[in-house]
Amino acid sequence: MGADQNHDWQQLAASALEWWRDAGVDTLVGDDPFDWLAAEEALAVASAAQTPPHARAAAPTAPQEAAALPQALDAFLAWRTGQHAPESSWGVTLVSASGPIDADLMILVDCPERDEGDSLLRGAAGRLFDRMLAAIGRSRADVYLASVCAARPTAGRMPRDIEARLGEIARHHAGLAGPRRLLVLGDAASRAILAANVMEARGRLQVLNYKTGTSTEVVASFHPRMLLERPTLKAEAWKDLQMLSAGMGNTK
Repeated sequence: MGADQNHDWQQLAASALEWWRDAGVDTLVGDDPFDWLAAEEALAVASAAQTPPHARAAAPTAPQEAAALPQALDAFLAWRTGQHAPESSWGVTLVSASGPIDADLMILVDCPERDEGDSLLRGAAGRLFDRMLAAIGRSRADVYLASVCAARPTAGRMPRDIEARLGEIARHHAGLAGPRRLLVLGDAASRAILAANVMEARGRLQVLNYKTGTSTEVVASFHPRMLLERPTLKAEAWKDLQMLSAGMGNTK
């Protein structure tokens, strides 16, 4: 009684889905009662010769290989927000990378924030991000900012069924951009590039090798979203930023 009844049902649903996923509930269970203790019935197995041709199920086909990714950066960027991108079927706007594509520093986050529109890292997390850049003498004008997932998933977390594909796409993206150093912010971005969570990957310069024989030095740190939730981590994030900027010049 007297409580505010004006709820955002989409936000509540996303929160509930995320809570259940964290709890490990990832399988649908039917509503009909089922006797779990009943003995299994024997299944009659017919040979292919005994089964009429019209009754045989079609043999499962092998999964199709993922389409080859564009090898030129401009073509890749058009593809990344087009109808063939993995997230295109979600029915939402896909957010493109921003900043100079020849920047010596690339920054990778997991996905757009909620209600962010057509750009990355806005709102409170974006303001903190801008202060982080300013602390090392940088700004959005001289870094290349991209995300692993071009749209925000309903539950706010990387979908498991396409996480590996998105990681492949992110590594390909970095290879085409060819930055001198890459800053990955948050667990999802760290897993996509380094196959490890932030706590496992941070504290040292990592190396991302490309098929072309070139490489990029990688630093893993906390997403500004996490720093807002746990301000005590800001001291550790500052160490990461110092390591990132150490030895970097003004050109690639």
